[in-house]
Amino acid sequence: MTDLVILTRSGPVAEIVLNRADKLNAITAPMVGAIESAMDAAERDPAVRVILLRGEGRAFSAGFDLGELDPEADPRAMKAMLEADFHMIMRFWNSPKPTISAVQGYVLGGGFELAMACDVTLASEDALFGEPEPKFGSGIVALLLPWLGGSKLAREMLLFGNDRVEARRAEALGLVNGVVAPERLREAALDMARRAALLDGNAVRLTKQAINRSYSAMGFEAALRQALDLDVEIETTETDESRVFKEILNRDGVKAAIAWREARFLTSTAEDHPG
Repeated sequence: MTDLVILTRSGPVAEIVLNRADKLNAITAPMVGAIESAMDAAERDPAVRVILLRGEGRAFSAGFDLGELDPEADPRAMKAMLEADFHMIMRFWNSPKPTISAVQGYVLGGGFELAMACDVTLASEDALFGEPEPKFGSGIVALLLPWLGGSKLAREMLLFGNDRVEARRAEALGLVNGVVAPERLREAALDMARRAALLDGNAVRLTKQAINRSYSAMGFEAALRQALDLDVEIETTETDESRVFKEILNRDGVKAAIAWREARFLTSTAEDHPG
């Protein structure tokens, strides 16, 4: 663990806390390793029956930290980094113990994928869900959205840029299990975790395995792996647009890079439709 990822235990519940609130819990490579270590410890501990993932501050997580992207990265290094990110996210899906995510504020990119990978997700009323990676010329590390939200929602969010899905809509679409007031979020998640802890541990473990095997029978893992390969291609293929975007991103920041892209689009639209 590091001070950016904190593991505590309350009775049968292990809490893994993203603790980089000043950066909206944007996930760095050291945090990926720390989350893996926290999962190792929680899964090894026989007293732990449920794992709860949450984030400190006003956001659950704004996703993977864009500041770590190296525009000159070797394709093999990029693939290794994305593989590590993917494995960390899928730990929550594949864990033999039930997992709960309690999310608030921004739940974006890799943070959204982490929340989806948990067995149950509770959201505060102010939660906003999205996958803004295509805005930045990036791909999706763990493409869970089509499996859990359906094709139409996945296309709306990923191909048409809706990266601000509100909590109540996410609940109606089955992406979250419940929506509560912000001040009740952690306690509501702990209550659910404690209820799960009362069930027979072996029965829960095998039942989760049965649910996951249903997805496996539909080609779940193969599809996610193919999507990850395409993400590697996205991240390592340079176009004129991506090259300039990344130059502006590295020099001036996210807002300036997005403004540059939007300005290009608005300019080309005005030329196509004069007057």
